[in-house]
Amino acid sequence: MSGHSKWSTIKHKKAATDARRGKLFNKLLREITVAARMGGGDIKGNSRLRAALLEARSNSVPGDTIDRAIKKGTGELEGESYEEVTYEGYAPGGVAVLVEGLTDNKNRTAAEIRHLFTRHGGNLGDSGSVAWMFSRRGYFVVDRGAMDEEAFMELALDLGADDVATAEDHYEIFTAPEDWNRVREELEKRSVPTAVKELAMVPANPVFVPSERAGAILRLLEALEDHDDVQKVWANFDVSENEKVLAS
Repeated sequence: MSGHSKWSTIKHKKAATDARRGKLFNKLLREITVAARMGGGDIKGNSRLRAALLEARSNSVPGDTIDRAIKKGTGELEGESYEEVTYEGYAPGGVAVLVEGLTDNKNRTAAEIRHLFTRHGGNLGDSGSVAWMFSRRGYFVVDRGAMDEEAFMELALDLGADDVATAEDHYEIFTAPEDWNRVREELEKRSVPTAVKELAMVPANPVFVPSERAGAILRLLEALEDHDDVQKVWANFDVSENEKVLAS
């Protein structure tokens, strides 16, 4: 399954060097507020909120800011009202793109997302045009320096992973969505460092992208990620290991 989450690994590596921490904080806090509004403020009974809190804490979002976001979701504090939105389209070269967002103005956001697709040589599609190519799965990335491949395979077997993948500098673990939290907790118990731990939309059949097209695709994905109302961007492309520099 190597390459099925190429954009996930690229964007998480970029996150360490991007100077957009404030924007990232806002996205994480928005997700916390919506998760609390939809499922309540108790993380034991709200898996979406639990996942949002884990991501926020791993990105060093202050605890008091997180608490305010939860209270806005539960109605204890006043806050904006956001709606979940999904956009589907294609990047240059026929790469499928799935965009998940939270917005307080659906018409404005839809127009802006359409503009970004067009500006970067892609096109926004109809609802259902690409979503069928993706499935929700637990996704973890482990640095190769943490263990050798044999130890990793034994670990994945012990964890009951659905699938695994290996790349030049990291390993990938895929799980059923309902197993994501269990596997996360087990990895923490075993002190296995994870560069990525998220519920991802994983594509079934990645499209290989030659080097001359990779840059255009990455620029579209980065522009979408940078939009204030966009939470996550998923794509079904694969590039060779030496093309990762194009994400910088």
